[in-house]
Amino acid sequence: MTTARELGLWTEGQNSLPPGPLNMITDVPGICVGHRTLSGNGLATGVTAILPHGGDLFREKVRAAVEVINGFGKSAGLTQIAELGTVETPILLTNTFGVAACTEALILRAIAANPAIGREMSTVNAVVLECNDGAVSDIQALAVAQEDVFAALDAAKPGPLPQGAVGAGTGMTAFGFKAGIGSASRRMRIGSQDFMLGALALANFGRACDLILPDGRRPDPCGPSAVEKGSVIVVLATDLPLSDRQLQRVTRRAGAGLARLGAFWGHGSGDIALGFTTADRIAHDAPAFQAVSRLGDHYIDTPFRAAAEATHEAVLNALCAAPATTGRSGQLYPSLAIWAKENPK
Repeated sequence: MTTARELGLWTEGQNSLPPGPLNMITDVPGICVGHRTLSGNGLATGVTAILPHGGDLFREKVRAAVEVINGFGKSAGLTQIAELGTVETPILLTNTFGVAACTEALILRAIAANPAIGREMSTVNAVVLECNDGAVSDIQALAVAQEDVFAALDAAKPGPLPQGAVGAGTGMTAFGFKAGIGSASRRMRIGSQDFMLGALALANFGRACDLILPDGRRPDPCGPSAVEKGSVIVVLATDLPLSDRQLQRVTRRAGAGLARLGAFWGHGSGDIALGFTTADRIAHDAPAFQAVSRLGDHYIDTPFRAAAEATHEAVLNALCAAPATTGRSGQLYPSLAIWAKENPK
């Protein structure tokens, strides 16, 4: 698996924050990620699962925010996150037509852990986000099934995670190249304490002519396409205590990282960021009053920068880790890693 740093495509600016030990979202303590990859017989798709912690998320929710940068998408669960500010299931990424199977599987898994859901207890808000991998995979096959979701959930673990054409990213493309899943992280020193912010991107967006590398080069491997019809999902995780308002503001900065790549969020693009903090979890049966920590606003530029930088590098890593692939129409989606090796600075 090749990364942008290994290829010399990521250049450290004067004000860049340092990455975590793995430079992945799993640098945030407690975060687990798992993939289920489906390939062959016209398929190149799958499921990626992100677990904010290893316990029962329905009973111990994490505070969350969602930023819909451009809303051409078919995700599930976003309206309740926007209203209540919590995530209570694992976060799943998949293809557009896999949302229903993923939603049902999350509900079944939640009911298995809490049989009173939907009866004596409230219903559960399953969170599923998607991109359209139909340029590479036969999306009409409706290939993602409940057992694939369970496999991704059961495979979730801390530590290093595969990137590129894996899980939900198997059939994704970006900026004319093969893309998929990418991740990055930033360490934040605030006051006398260290905190972590990590990003995981499902990259499936950007016209071929629009990509701008950190050193200013524009590869433009396939020439300009007529319209921007792709999508990108960014999941931001942190252990930094943030108020609901602050978490929303940090999540919004994922858009700054996408813009650095040359994205302009076209009419047909579904660009969504979901952010959560593992600090100050919320019990399902919370007391009437609960103390919540928050960052002083005069320190908030640090997580702003971390969100933009980690998003930017996560997408580059998705591009660098994915191999060249031929789409269903015969179009070649080349490897950015090969391009970088053949076109040194």
